[in-house]
Amino acid sequence: MEGLRVSRRQSVTGLSVLGLSGLLIPAAYAQHKAQKKHQETTGVGIHTAEMKDEDIFQFALNLEYMEAEFYLRATTGRGIDDADAGPDAQRVVGGHEARFEKQEIREFVEELAENELAHVRFYRKTLGKMAISRPAIDFDAGFKAAAQAAGLPANFDPFADDMSVLLGGMLFEDVGVTAYAGAAPLLKSKEFVEAAAGILAVEAYHMGMARSQLYMMGEKAWNAANAISDARDQLDGGQDKDQGIRMNGKANVVPSTPDAIAFRRTPQEVLHIVYLTDKMGISKGGFYPNGMNGTLKST
Repeated sequence: MEGLRVSRRQSVTGLSVLGLSGLLIPAAYAQHKAQKKHQETTGVGIHTAEMKDEDIFQFALNLEYMEAEFYLRATTGRGIDDADAGPDAQRVVGGHEARFEKQEIREFVEELAENELAHVRFYRKTLGKMAISRPAIDFDAGFKAAAQAAGLPANFDPFADDMSVLLGGMLFEDVGVTAYAGAAPLLKSKEFVEAAAGILAVEAYHMGMARSQLYMMGEKAWNAANAISDARDQLDGGQDKDQGIRMNGKANVVPSTPDAIAFRRTPQEVLHIVYLTDKMGISKGGFYPNGMNGTLKST
């Protein structure tokens, strides 16, 4: 993983190399203007005032499926059991058990897997008949595109070893934290707000630990993590809502605003990242080849 010190301009070049529609980044001003015009609607033209709490929880369940699948495959070599995936669960491509070098990292990732599976079960129980089944997830295509966008080696395998698993998890764990922070103001039910706040806290613990572990791994990890952050930030709009693990010559374990408040992302900003596109009106791609399930599924 040599030579991973890339600038934001270089990460944009990596995106264009992919040859994937929608990954060419427009001028920041034009993107910001389009985002601002679009921000009052969510999913397929749904106004934020019309969104139900269940819509937001379904959206979150899509993300929890991906996180649980990732960590389960890294620690056990297999994903979610059929009973937890839903009656119409679609296929998951990619992933294998990692060769962990340190037992403490394996135990940490095993705990992540248990937590994310518990979140899947919580959402399915809470949503009841409204629970969506696991969407199609493609780790092979998703990580290949994301790695190239970040300037990582073409053969980057997020399931290879300690550092790789933590880098793979970072790609969407930070996004999950910002997604929960962004969803909080949209929830109407006190019970749903309390649940989301609790899950947000757990996700933040996850990413804080992962970022600190990556930081202690040294310069290769710093550069790779910062490259992932830069590439990810190019997709979610004109505002800078991402931070690497090293800034201004020192550790940056806690990404936050100048007021030390977690960044917030809208569902659309999250979808831009997991679909790996900056285009509006896209409803599938990246890690979700058939799109997310539920109401909120279009950028």
